[in-house]
Amino acid sequence: MVGNPNSGKTSLFNALTGLNQKVGNFPGVTVDKKTGSIKIENEEVELVDLPGTYSLYPRRADEWVAYKVLMSVDEEVKPDIVLLVADASNLKRNLLFCSQIIDLKIPVVIALTMNDIATKKDIKIDINGLEAELGVPIIAVNPRKDKGLNQLKKALAQTIHQNYKVPVRDFINIKSFAINAVESIQQLFSLSDYASIHYLVNHENFPLNNDLQEKIEQIEIDNKFNPAKIQAEEVVQRYQRIRQIMQKNVVEPGPLEKKIFTDKLDNILLHRTWGYLILISVLFVLFQSIFWLAQYPMDGIDWCFTQLKIYLNSSLPEVWWSNLLTNGIVAGLSGIMVFVPQIMILFGLITILEDTGYMARISFLSDKLMRKVGLNGKSVMPMISGFACAVPAIMSARNIENKKERLLTILVTPLMSCSARLPVFTILIALAVPTKYYFGFLSLQGLVMMALYLFGVVMALIVSYVLKFLIKVKEKSFFILELPIYRSPRWKNVGITMMQKAKIFVTDAGKIIMIISLLLWFLSSYGPGNRIKNVEAKYATLIQQQPEQTATLEKKLSTEKLQNSYAGVLGKTIEPAIKPLGYDWKIGIALITSFAAREVFVGTMATLYSVEENDDASLREKMQNAKNEDGTTVYTLATAFSLMVFYLLAMQCMSTLAVVKRETKTWKWPIIQLIYMTSLAYVMSFIVYQILK
Repeated sequence: MVGNPNSGKTSLFNALTGLNQKVGNFPGVTVDKKTGSIKIENEEVELVDLPGTYSLYPRRADEWVAYKVLMSVDEEVKPDIVLLVADASNLKRNLLFCSQIIDLKIPVVIALTMNDIATKKDIKIDINGLEAELGVPIIAVNPRKDKGLNQLKKALAQTIHQNYKVPVRDFINIKSFAINAVESIQQLFSLSDYASIHYLVNHENFPLNNDLQEKIEQIEIDNKFNPAKIQAEEVVQRYQRIRQIMQKNVVEPGPLEKKIFTDKLDNILLHRTWGYLILISVLFVLFQSIFWLAQYPMDGIDWCFTQLKIYLNSSLPEVWWSNLLTNGIVAGLSGIMVFVPQIMILFGLITILEDTGYMARISFLSDKLMRKVGLNGKSVMPMISGFACAVPAIMSARNIENKKERLLTILVTPLMSCSARLPVFTILIALAVPTKYYFGFLSLQGLVMMALYLFGVVMALIVSYVLKFLIKVKEKSFFILELPIYRSPRWKNVGITMMQKAKIFVTDAGKIIMIISLLLWFLSSYGPGNRIKNVEAKYATLIQQQPEQTATLEKKLSTEKLQNSYAGVLGKTIEPAIKPLGYDWKIGIALITSFAAREVFVGTMATLYSVEENDDASLREKMQNAKNEDGTTVYTLATAFSLMVFYLLAMQCMSTLAVVKRETKTWKWPIIQLIYMTSLAYVMSFIVYQILK
């Protein structure tokens, strides 16, 4: 399945396969091959959704993925039939790519989408006439309403039964551009005229042996083959033929084209003043909603786990396995589940922005600012996606053509506050920031949350501005973006995304949190040598001597046992390095465990405080009451903000480093990223703590 970006391709893929894939209403959403299966007349057919591309002359990394499959040089996927998705409301532009596929001589079926938009624009298409001109079947479909899907499957079945019949006619006479060079290539390979041209243009990128590469180079030299000139001639001829076909088969409105709702709305949302104010308001509502909507379900989950711990503590015998269950497993689970409502709300709201078409407008509005720091408007999409998760966000940077801008985007995207940071921010804001409202609806906690997210964006822009002088790649770039029409969000898609992201958080992040929680329980409950036994013997004697002080001494016993455990020894070892940031040794342990995944912070705190204070208070209450050895409060305003800044800026995600290595094909950039982000986090946290303390 191929087509121009934003032509409804991924929606059709989902409708045909039944897979609940990510569907975003903006260009470049598909950055990798996605595979599903469809039943056509009781036969299982594999459908591969390729990245969107405008023509068979690739520039971006994701366009190369589609190009290599269509040229049959991809090692994994060889196409039997091409299902080509064309946008009826932008038919002239879509027909360029259609005509190129037809000339590759691969069997083609065209799915015509966006017919409702074409109707609103007063565009009338004679589908039968268009079929006759192109020589391939064309089916009008509407994947959102499941219209035309059965007819499309019948057309695909017919193409299969005709043994993958290829289009007979050439769209244009390709061989006339370089007849001798094309015939020379065809002596080496069994190719169509048009595929031969592409072997001459891009053979260096194909998996061919050195002998063949040298022969093709020689053919280019002998025939004085000029790729740029050939491409220009080809595009001119294609558009001349497309114009003739459009005149015969398509009725379009005149120059004073009917303004549809999208155009009128863009006059407001893309206004050079109001556009930015609306953008800030949208982001403000997004972050306020994370607190407004999630407060009650979070309190409910917190209450349920507190009641469960009370029940277990009162019902189970005081043995090691009951301690493991309540202070290891249940404490770890509560640290995961309590943040599920916020994760779901964040992803739900981002999906609504994508689905309505507003996300692409954010790119348009941001391009001017982005260019000043070495990026462009297309960098905004990965950066905003980074608010959800840096891993797919970095992968989506493939649709940035310019190598330097793509690398800068990859390097700064992890500074966006991903959903893994949300649990850390939430609990620290609750500790340090009072529940206060201005004008009855402006939450102070929501404002602090928004400030943290904006601070991450500002730091990303500053880092990009510095790095643009250090990365020496000179390549001019242009920002061309197709703005999709506004649509109402598909609420089913929003709901599915929310459920999927919650499931991923609970299963993927939850596994890591549970493993580390259990490991921490062991490290916190046992210690080197006879340290723990000596502490227990010491306090057993003290309790015998001062029975009236039993409660106080038991609390001191728990604290001292934790300090002498493996976790305590580790925390005390690194404490001098983190003391200037306002952190104690327990926070130090959390910083170390968080390098596996940031959200582990909450699980770590839950386990450490459960082991130390075996009571029924919630984690928030335990952290609120936490004291240093000198009796001062651990989580002061200065410490909480210093810690939030550290988690905002530090590179604490193994998965992100792995995906950066995969995208850049070297360990150089992930190592640079790890060093600069950790150093930046330390310095900024130090400054924040010293100012606020």
